[in-house]
Amino acid sequence: MRRIVFLVLIPLVLSACANKGLRDLRNPSNGPDEFMIQPAKPLEAPASYSTLPVPTPGQGNLTSRSALNEGIVAFGGRPEAADAGIPARDGALVQHASRMGVAANIREELAETDAQFRKRKARFTQFRLVPVDRYNQAYSGQTLNADNEAARWRNAGARTPSSPPAN
Repeated sequence: MRRIVFLVLIPLVLSACANKGLRDLRNPSNGPDEFMIQPAKPLEAPASYSTLPVPTPGQGNLTSRSALNEGIVAFGGRPEAADAGIPARDGALVQHASRMGVAANIREELAETDAQFRKRKARFTQFRLVPVDRYNQAYSGQTLNADNEAARWRNAGARTPSSPPAN
């Protein structure tokens, strides 16, 4: 009897050691979401208080950060070109990528589809004895096995220089 209890308790104790990180889709607390907090730039004193710009209510100010502009700079782009439209050199790429049509509300559509998918997958998973990785549970059927995919491309004759060598 002790062995059976011991064999049941070992997996329960070891499962508590799992590190899920950001893969848990549920918000465990009622506190603020740390990803919604935007840090501001440090305040600076203007060179002259008599030549301050006119306030623009609802618009950004000198200490506001722009995630879009910071992302553009991080990828080597120019923030001033963000609103300039598509450069001529990228026109053929954009035309090819949108040849099957472009949905204007793709983000909303994907968010709704994903919410329905997760709700459907979570119907009978609410009752568990131990915590489960909900992300892995919901999306396990959509995961890509990197080794199998690399082998498939190698067998097709494609060069895979950044892939680990075949064993």
